[in-house]
Amino acid sequence: MARTLEAAVERLRRAGLERARAEATALWAAVEGVPPGAVWLHRDVEPPDAVAARFWEAVERRASGVPFAYAVGRVSFRHLDLKLDLRALIPRPETEGLVDLVLSCCRKQGLGAGGWGLGADVGTGCGCIALALATEGCFERVVGVEQSAAAAALARENAALVAPRVPVEVREGDLLAPLAGEQCRVIVANPPYLTEDEYARLDPAVREFEPREALVSGVDGLDATRRLLAGAQTVLVPGGLLALEVDERRATAVSALAREHGWSATIHQDLFGRDRYLLAAEAS
Repeated sequence: MARTLEAAVERLRRAGLERARAEATALWAAVEGVPPGAVWLHRDVEPPDAVAARFWEAVERRASGVPFAYAVGRVSFRHLDLKLDLRALIPRPETEGLVDLVLSCCRKQGLGAGGWGLGADVGTGCGCIALALATEGCFERVVGVEQSAAAAALARENAALVAPRVPVEVREGDLLAPLAGEQCRVIVANPPYLTEDEYARLDPAVREFEPREALVSGVDGLDATRRLLAGAQTVLVPGGLLALEVDERRATAVSALAREHGWSATIHQDLFGRDRYLLAAEAS
């Protein structure tokens, strides 16, 4: 393994990656499904040919500029290890914080085990939020909604991989439309919230690989958010919760929109101290 790793380090250095050794170690760990420390401890052990082949494929993808998660085909989200490819956005740590906030709010409501009813994740992508709700919460079932058929297929693959104890269904369609006739306890969404100009200025590692439709939302970046605020009350139970990830630059605007649509809303900060989440309930 040591010779293979050194060759990978050199390949990544030639590609211009600044932390080539750390990258090579992390790539091996992700491909083999072991902690990075185990790669170092077992560096003198020759790997199976299949593992070495997968590793080199990941190295070549990374050297060509493919983001790490896409290069290895996996991503960690909270306690989950999920399949990931170009069909869906790479989940960010901020979105893990959104799930944590939602679960905390549900627990504070004092609902019993299995008494959380239906949870929905609108714009589920790879299925990360929906599967976190299903495995960490006390929902009776969870629905993930996704407009992209390709991303929906990936979410279903991850649902089969995780096999949560409660049913997780992935429905295809636009925002809230697939939830018509449902009564959700919680609706969670990380909607697209960038403008075209902001999208054009993104790092190429994001702009050239991640799905544009998961990032851009109209001239002011608020189209999807506005529609969620306008329609979510029709598919929430009385006292239900709408939880949105928002762009910190538009948190004040989103809060005002929420009030216009009859919500009682609060803005919460992420771990970096940025206004990142909106929690909303029907105003009394």
